[in-house]
Formats: sequence, structure tokens, C-alpha cells
Amino acid sequence: MNGEPEVHEEFEARLKAYEGRPAAAAGVGRDPVNEPMIRHWCEAMGDTNPAYTGPDAIAPPTMLQAWTMAGLSRRPERTAAYDELLGLLDESGHDAVVATDCEQEYLRPLRPGDEITFDSVIESVSGRKTTKLGTGYFVTTRTDIRAGGELAGTHRFRILKYAPARRPKVSDAPKELRPRPVVNRDNAGFWEGVARHELLIQRCTGCGTLRFPWLPGCNSCGGLEWDTVEACGEGTVYSYVVMHHPPFPAFTASDQAAAAAGPYAVGLIELAEGVRIISNVVGVPYDKVRVGMPVRLCFRQYDDELVLPVFREVTR
Repeated sequence: MNGEPEVHEEFEARLKAYEGRPAAAAGVGRDPVNEPMIRHWCEAMGDTNPAYTGPDAIAPPTMLQAWTMAGLSRRPERTAAYDELLGLLDESGHDAVVATDCEQEYLRPLRPGDEITFDSVIESVSGRKTTKLGTGYFVTTRTDIRAGGELAGTHRFRILKYAPARRPKVSDAPKELRPRPVVNRDNAGFWEGVARHELLIQRCTGCGTLRFPWLPGCNSCGGLEWDTVEACGEGTVYSYVVMHHPPFPAFTASDQAAAAAGPYAVGLIELAEGVRIISNVVGVPYDKVRVGMPVRLCFRQYDDELVLPVFREVTR
């Protein structure tokens, strides 16, 4: 089977038997909902919604999972059933894992002082799936999160446990293209600007607030009318990650290594205008990118037709 583990109906039946069994039981949040965590979250996300400050503050709904996280320690509420399921997949050769997506449902706002409890269940184990990463199984858990005993929200988390596919050597593999952007009526003007080597930022004509990425309406005043301003191109690295896996030859480890599939830096760039954009940091080794590094916008053409805005280190 091309090096992938053999799978039988009996094996899949064993996996399915774990559906409905608890993945975490009687979990308790390490901290109550609190203002410092809310403040840190809002600062990191750039969210200035006034609902998250003041005496009647609520927590951002998207923080739902944050109140259940155990930090770097093993979660004491995790059950033997969940460990058995993962162990069974490991033993069968599906020993690689990647988180694929999550879904959240919000039933009531969380407020500072709320004590969090939660329980998780193994909601589903998919049939055998073949992906670009390899062949494996999607495992979905559902966590019910309560505040004061009242259901406040539901968090579904899905992982893929897979056997890594064998990859051809980079020298033998056909050239991979960079992913193409999804262009729609809300962002078409941005990509038209990029084609002209202009980085355009939306500006609400009602209140003057700049926004990026492009949206159909203003987050500050709700206005639907807008125009654009062209970014001057100056910026700094606000945050960044280095992508190691999966290897993707379309993204390069250096300017010259056009066929490389090594690590590459993805930066959250704060532009001089105050908005932030996610892009590649080029012209500097991936392990030399640092928060606060000054960068400047440039436009690079890929695959003979795709033009993308990227950022290059500014050398003093």
C-alpha cells in the first residue's frame, strides 16, 4: 500500500467504538475569567471593542477555548479513553498529527469572575481519508464549557492523525505553484492595486478609520462607504512564525533557493499607517527575523503571473 499502514474494516470498527466516550471529564479552568487575560487577548488581536473594557466588560467570545487551556502541563482531566484512541492510531502507523479546524458556538457571554468548568466527548472518528499530508483519520472532540453550571458555549476541535505520505525528492518533483488568492467583490480592488504595485488600505468615508484586510463595512461606525489610501510601504514586524512543516516547495527558504522546501518566515507586519498585514519576510534568513525589525514593502512576481506584496528587511 505504498508504504502506508494497512487498514481493515475491523480496525475502523475499533476506532468508531470510541465515539461518544469522554475525552475530558470534570475539567476546571485554571483561572476564572479575568480582565488581564482579556486585555492581553485584545492587545494581541488589535480588538478595541468597548464591550471588553469597563465595569460591565465581557470576554471576547472567541476566547472561549482560552479559559480551558492547561498551559504546558498535561491536562489532568484527559481520559484514558482518549489516550487509548490516540495510542491505537499511533500503533497502526498513523503517528503524525495536525490540527485542521475548530467550530465554536456561543450561548452566553462570559464575564470577569466567572468560574469555568468543562467536559469533552469524542464526537466522531472519520473513515479512512487520503490527504496531501498522508492517509489517516479525522478525530473530532466536542467540549461543553460552563460558567456557574450554566452552558456558556461549545467548542469542537478536529485533528488529523495520519501516516505521512512519501514525498519525492525536491529535484524530481514538478514545480509547485503558490496558492492563488481568492478574489471576490469585497477584495477585488485590493488585488487590482497589487497588480499595479500599490498596497491599498480601505478608509471609511464616514469616520476615517483605516481597515485591513478589506471588509464590506466599517467595524468602528458600521458605515458602508469607503475609499482607499496607498500605504507608504514602511513597517515593522509585529509578530511572526516560522513554518517548518509540511514542506511546501512553492515557499522558499531563501531568495535564491527557488526549489527549496525548507522553513520560511511569515510575518504580521504593522504598517506605518497603523494597520497590519500578513505576508512573507524576504531577504533575510528565516531564523533572523525578529519582532520590531524594520521592513519595507516590495512586490514580487511568482510563477510568471502572480504578483504578491512581501516585505524586505531595512538595513541601516
